[in-house]
Amino acid sequence: MGDCGAPGDVNSNVLVARSTGDAQLDKAVWQWLSWDKNQKTKEQIESLLQDGKHKELRDRLCCRLSFGTAGLRSAMGAGFCYINDLTVIQSTQGIYKYLERNFSDFKQRGFVVGYDTRGQVTSNCSSKKLAKLTAAVLLAKDVPVYFFSTYVPTPFVPYAVQQLRAVAGVMITASHNRKEDNGYKVYWENGAQITSPHDKEIIKCIEECVEPWNGSWNENLVDTSPLRQDPLKKICDCYMEDLKKICYHRELNVQTSLRFVHTSFHGVGHDYVQLAFKAFGFQPPIPVPEQKDPDPDFSTVKCPNPEEGESVLELSLRLAEKENARVVVATDPDADRLAVAEQQENGCWKVFTGNELAALFGWWMYSQWKENCSPDADVRNVYMLATTVSSKILRAIALKEGFHFEETLPGFKWIGSRVKNLLDSGKEVLFAFEESIGFMCGTSVLDKDGVSAAVVVAEMATYLESQNLTLAQKLLEIYEMYGYHISKTSYFLCYDPPTIKRIFERLRNFDGPQSYPKCCGIYNILHVRDVTTGYDSSQPNKKSVLPVSKSSQMITFTFQNGCVATLRTSGTEPKIKYYAEMCALPEQSDRSVLEEELQKLIEALIENFLEPDKNGLTWRSA
Repeated sequence: MGDCGAPGDVNSNVLVARSTGDAQLDKAVWQWLSWDKNQKTKEQIESLLQDGKHKELRDRLCCRLSFGTAGLRSAMGAGFCYINDLTVIQSTQGIYKYLERNFSDFKQRGFVVGYDTRGQVTSNCSSKKLAKLTAAVLLAKDVPVYFFSTYVPTPFVPYAVQQLRAVAGVMITASHNRKEDNGYKVYWENGAQITSPHDKEIIKCIEECVEPWNGSWNENLVDTSPLRQDPLKKICDCYMEDLKKICYHRELNVQTSLRFVHTSFHGVGHDYVQLAFKAFGFQPPIPVPEQKDPDPDFSTVKCPNPEEGESVLELSLRLAEKENARVVVATDPDADRLAVAEQQENGCWKVFTGNELAALFGWWMYSQWKENCSPDADVRNVYMLATTVSSKILRAIALKEGFHFEETLPGFKWIGSRVKNLLDSGKEVLFAFEESIGFMCGTSVLDKDGVSAAVVVAEMATYLESQNLTLAQKLLEIYEMYGYHISKTSYFLCYDPPTIKRIFERLRNFDGPQSYPKCCGIYNILHVRDVTTGYDSSQPNKKSVLPVSKSSQMITFTFQNGCVATLRTSGTEPKIKYYAEMCALPEQSDRSVLEEELQKLIEALIENFLEPDKNGLTWRSA
């Protein structure tokens, strides 16, 4: 937990009198009460101490936040493993220390800070306040800070880092998580989220300076320091101008009679999606009035995740029917992900999966490149990327069309870093995605971006309408041309980490020590890849090509029948996720047979490998 500092305004005699009998816990309690200047979170710890709730104190104070697939993310509240004023100050102090070591020009180039609209009254904690404290730590150390004067979409932070040549940036957001959560997402100078070894080194630096420095609590510095600049207008204008690079049919957009509904899920997206549509020549999309403005309680949805489908899109779909709008676009609360629904001829709505949208985006971005590229452009210089748990449809398109396709580990941080490397070596990247409705169209932002994706979908739908096609009809054409890729993704909730570890360790020692399963029910397994341990049976040296990721569990099975299935833990929530996809050749066109085969295999996978009843897992179909 770091060394004990001066006791500050805490009566140490009171603390001694209230000793828990556990020296490590006593030290942690003493540190918290010495350092925390947020009255609400301080009172939460004092109350637990008074009530003798030592187990909860231990859970809150004797472990630290660690970097997952989306930075630091946890519930808001008191404790060293929660998101709160003190842990954000500590994290920023660690980042300052790390950046100071790595960049001699840190104090010339500066740092970007953005935030969403989350908040929790009981902890006096809000994204804006946490962002102000992040800025305060740096301003107090004479670092110039580009602090947005209002809430912004998450993609604006990585975009600003690159545009302003800052050394790094932070976005305070928990994206689509439940309302109780918040997070701290860190971007490196390349505009991509940090990956190893930066995350590990930053954690070490945080551990070295856990006591708040003088000035770290001064959130008013953002209003008084001459080193603070507001990048909002410049970044918004530049972003909208850059967006036009991926607008190919402006005349059609201006003339179309197609109408769109947009919901921003009580988050930041409304103003920015309106501007994006304007940049493409569209009339503004119709906003869902009940969800247009920020609301940290997300009061009209049971969960603020558009990926949950029709159940959370209810208000948008009803409005679209009333307004005669055939396409609904939904950005998640921090506007970095996008869900899309289209009304079919029978009046029903089709909510596209992330993998289906990726098939459409992949076709669109490639076909527009092909139509608009210079005569000497080489398709072999073109790339698309996806995370390894996402559909292989881009691989099928790439094989047929001659461009390159690459896979990365799950999490857009891996995509962003790889795309930057490809661009630096003269390659052209058209599109990248992850199945959880995260899309990167073009390379202005090296992260997923729901704002640009929303307007690209609108242009695609407009173009297809001019060809008398819907998005759903085009999707079938893509599958018929490149082969059906039918995927199912869902998850089980598991709040007990030892159970999760046991499930995966059983798979690694299935038929004996260090022996993976050779079949799953009646389905024979061709290959096993375990990214947690670095094993891959399909490689000559049995070593995984993807980097080893020991901090999370992930095993992929390739079956003899063409199905690929992955089991992995979530980097941001208490979930075991499964991803299964049937990858058929173009000549295998009987979709119902493929779907039935996939469904049976998933049932076998759950029954034989996850054993939900035995392990007390709660199933959720996504």
